[in-house]
Amino acid sequence: MSGEPTQSRPPKLLVTLVLGLSQIVAFASSYYLMGALGDPIADDLRLAPTLIFALTSASLAVSPLLSTAAGRWIDRSGGKVVLLVSNVIFALALLLLAAAPNVVGFGVGMAALGLGMTIGMYGTPFAILVALYGEEARRPITGVAVLGGLGSAVGWPVTAWLAETWGWRGACLAWAAAHLLICLPLVALVTPRVVPDARHSADQPSQPVVWDRRMVQLATIFACAWFISSAMASHLPRLLAGFGLTPAHAAAVAGLVGFAAVGVRLAEFTILRRVPILLSTRLATLLHPMGAASLAGIGASAAPLLALGQGGGNGMITVAKGVLPLNLFGPANYGYRLALLSRPALVLQVGGPAFYGMALAESPRAALALSSGLCLVMFAMTFGLQNRSQPQKEHAAA
Repeated sequence: MSGEPTQSRPPKLLVTLVLGLSQIVAFASSYYLMGALGDPIADDLRLAPTLIFALTSASLAVSPLLSTAAGRWIDRSGGKVVLLVSNVIFALALLLLAAAPNVVGFGVGMAALGLGMTIGMYGTPFAILVALYGEEARRPITGVAVLGGLGSAVGWPVTAWLAETWGWRGACLAWAAAHLLICLPLVALVTPRVVPDARHSADQPSQPVVWDRRMVQLATIFACAWFISSAMASHLPRLLAGFGLTPAHAAAVAGLVGFAAVGVRLAEFTILRRVPILLSTRLATLLHPMGAASLAGIGASAAPLLALGQGGGNGMITVAKGVLPLNLFGPANYGYRLALLSRPALVLQVGGPAFYGMALAESPRAALALSSGLCLVMFAMTFGLQNRSQPQKEHAAA
């Protein structure tokens, strides 16, 4: 994916800040929304909370269905148009939720929210940065990931305050206004539009996106990571309680995940930016197993080590998701390639909480063994990855 911006480029830091802000609002108003509003909505609509969260999980299923089409659109348009459309879709979805009279209206609103998440989350701003800066996109990608990681830290308390002040419907309206009045104009004014250049130099001919060994390895890494992330988001407090922590203490320790994720991304943005991304990824895959081994061996007093390991590892893998495909394959077809790599992860993300819940019901140690084992699979998949200048055998993607 190459091209030239149709307007003069603003400072890289400004673009990073605007795209990062858009990710804070996107995550706070979608992925983390029901964490604060699920119970009030269930009470008001007289629905079981389990149904609310089942429909929330179902909204995540939209992404694997549409992600590759979205990736193609990003590559054709340069990404800015897609991000602007996502703001409109997010706002429309939140308006539908605010007006929902019953479970059908709520389900329609959540489906629309899933569509917004498909085209408005990390993949689109990452593609914009790759189109703008090419091989120099690692640091701005990390900056956007740092800010996006604040989605839960900002979203949960702000949404709870909005719901307490104006009710859950008012909270949805407020987030819709944030998309239309803050994110939409800022992205429109600050982010250059990059028009993909159909011309390719002789030494860099256009190549189709194909499933070779490296693609399979990356897809496996991201799928395992997103399975664990969604499982931990749903079950980490319960997992820690299984090792003897009180519910309140377990919830407090689980909160360290967000701080660790942001901290690691901030370190990557500053002191670690010259460390090869493959080495950072390899180390990241071991943080969760190290924390798990400490918890299993020492007991409840080591619970913070698991939370910090999970947050730190997941924070770095998010950065790697944007940077590794760029390093291995270059900027051509970046949006579509990233969508292909993300599809298995998006599917497993939907089922992660349920499968991990079954392991946790068996025993906390069995759950730890499952997540740690998947991390070791990720670690193994980091070996044998080669840069794109080396010859390779590839098979056409389905």
